[in-house]
Amino acid sequence: MHSTPFSPAGARSARARMGLTEAQVAHAMAACGAPVHPQLVLAWEQGLEVPSDRQLFALADVLWCEATALMGIEPRTLAEHRLARRLTAERLAYRIGMDPYEYRAAESAQHWNGDARQTRALVEALGLSLRELIGIMGRVAELAQHLRSAVDGRWKPYVEPVAEIVVVDATAVGDALRTMHTEFAAFSERYMGHLVARNDDARLKEIAAERAAYLRRLVDHFWELIGEAGEAPPFAPGTH
Repeated sequence: MHSTPFSPAGARSARARMGLTEAQVAHAMAACGAPVHPQLVLAWEQGLEVPSDRQLFALADVLWCEATALMGIEPRTLAEHRLARRLTAERLAYRIGMDPYEYRAAESAQHWNGDARQTRALVEALGLSLRELIGIMGRVAELAQHLRSAVDGRWKPYVEPVAEIVVVDATAVGDALRTMHTEFAAFSERYMGHLVARNDDARLKEIAAERAAYLRRLVDHFWELIGEAGEAPPFAPGTH
C-alpha cells in the first residue's frame, strides 16, 4: 500500500517561515481544492497523520515550498520521484499512456515493464535519465550480469536483452557490446602472452588486477560508450 513520505518537522518549519496558523493553512488549502480541518494540519505536523498525494501538493503550494521539502527525503523510488514532480499516479499514468492500475503495480513492485514509448514518456515526465530509471527500478545487477556474459563469451546474443533493459537502440547497444568484448579479450591475450613468455609474476598480477577493475566498471563503461542516449533528456521532439 502506497504511503506518502512526509516530514512533520519540514511542514512545521515551512509553516513557521510563512507565519501562518494551522487554520490559515487549512483555509488556503481549501482554496486550492483540498479542504482539510485545521486539526488535520496539526496532526500532520505532530506525525499522527500523513497527507494524501493531493494534500501534499496543495500544502506545498500553500507553504511556497518544494514537495521534497515536505517529504523530508531525496527521491529514490519511482513513487518518490513522481511525488517530487507533484504528479498523482493517475495523472502520470495518463501522460505516459499506461493503465493507472498497471502503473501503480509497477510502483509497488519496484519493477518497470513499460514499453519503449511509455519508458521514454516516463523519464521525460519525471526529469530522469534512462540510466537513473534503471537504478531506481533495481535492474543494475541484471544489466551487469548480461554485460559480464557478453564480454566473456559471445556478445551478439545479449544485444536484445540489454536493449530491453536500457531502452536504447539495439544498434547502439551492439556497438557498445562489441567494443567491450574486444577490450576484455585484450586482457586475456596480454595475460597469455606474458604467461607464454614466462615474464615475472608481478606483471601477470598487474594485468589480472586491470582485468578485475574493468569488470567492476562494466556498467559505468557501458553508459560511457552509449553516451548521451542514456542521459536526460535523451529524446528529441517527435521521436516518441
